[in-house]
Amino acid sequence: MKTFSKVALAAALVTVGSGMALVPPALAKDKKEAAGPKYSPDVVKAAQIAQPAIAAKNFAVAEPAIAQMDAAAKTDDDRYIAAALRFDLEQQKVAAQLAANPNAKVDDTALAGPLDTLLTNPVTPRDMIGKYAFRRGALSYNAKQYPVAIKYFEQAQAAGYTDNDIGMLIVRARVESGDTAGGLAALDAAITKQTAAGQKAPEDYYRYGIARANASKNQALTLEWLKKYVAAYPSPKNWRDVIVTYGLQDRNSIAQLDNAQKLDLYRLLRAAKALADQADYAEYAQKAFDKGLPAETQTVLKEGAASGKLPASNSYAATLASSAAQSLRSEGSLAPLEKKAAASADGKLASQTAEAYLGADNNAKAIELYRLALQKGGVNTDEVNTRLGIALARSGDKAGAKAAFALVTGAPRSGIANLWVSWLDSQPA
Repeated sequence: MKTFSKVALAAALVTVGSGMALVPPALAKDKKEAAGPKYSPDVVKAAQIAQPAIAAKNFAVAEPAIAQMDAAAKTDDDRYIAAALRFDLEQQKVAAQLAANPNAKVDDTALAGPLDTLLTNPVTPRDMIGKYAFRRGALSYNAKQYPVAIKYFEQAQAAGYTDNDIGMLIVRARVESGDTAGGLAALDAAITKQTAAGQKAPEDYYRYGIARANASKNQALTLEWLKKYVAAYPSPKNWRDVIVTYGLQDRNSIAQLDNAQKLDLYRLLRAAKALADQADYAEYAQKAFDKGLPAETQTVLKEGAASGKLPASNSYAATLASSAAQSLRSEGSLAPLEKKAAASADGKLASQTAEAYLGADNNAKAIELYRLALQKGGVNTDEVNTRLGIALARSGDKAGAKAAFALVTGAPRSGIANLWVSWLDSQPA
């Protein structure tokens, strides 16, 4: 995310001068010129000293000349030319400080006075209002006067100013002033506008939205920004960042999940091809094994080895693979459990058997038994519907999967279901 320090702003905007050249009335060549601005003689005299002195960076001469202009000013034209030259002088001073020491802490607050005069003076050229308003907003932003900064930034926008990522500065000013919801709503609107115009908002916009929503401790808002991010930039790396941020960090996750819930996020990492390294594969395999799913443990470890991300030298994975193979030999067929599940008074055994089939990538059987579990009842419906959705998603039934995920209503499982839906929406039809 671009930051806007005082030094950066001063350096970027030091060339934003008045853009005018003084034409004294006495030197006018025709009637049209004579009908233009009328300056008081004393203002003209002082300006003819100040303007070349500023150009030559002779501040010792320019400073008293502009002070004489301020004292002699009688009309809006006088006040405009005095303020414009004062603004140029202060900008040149800032430039000189930076040239002498690029790392210096620059005080550009002296620009506020002439800018205020220029912005309220009726003779200020309309094509300069946006630049002046932006510069005035930047001063307030740097001083952490965020409501004032917003006022000037919005004035600049209204005048047609579009440089320096001004829309994002307005967003940041709103957030920094304490209005996180308002700031992120403005950011969302800016993204929507860019998208409608056929442009893609920068990735940093989404990361900023996630960070600020998370900092505000608003879990629902953070989840929405996570979803927006991977909808716009659905790379495996970004999917991993989003999933880990949501629930796979121990203390810093948005949602605090138990191991069974984390397992369903690891399944999403696998679906998104976002398992990054041997630690991801080993952790996923361990969670599956701890849940009593040796077939899934074995599959994950084999996929990790085939990808080259889980080296054969990983003794932890080798031990886990051996344990999984032993459990599979002892487990036997799941067919007898199906019959018992069908005869059971509730859906608990059907759900457990469906889980074993899901772990073995037998999605058709998993779907059948999850539906039986829901029909019989006595189960955690949010958990069962999450996993029914996973099985349907794996089987290619996108509509069925989304319908199952929509039935997951309790947090944090609703967040897991939402991320699965986002992944489904990112897949080709």
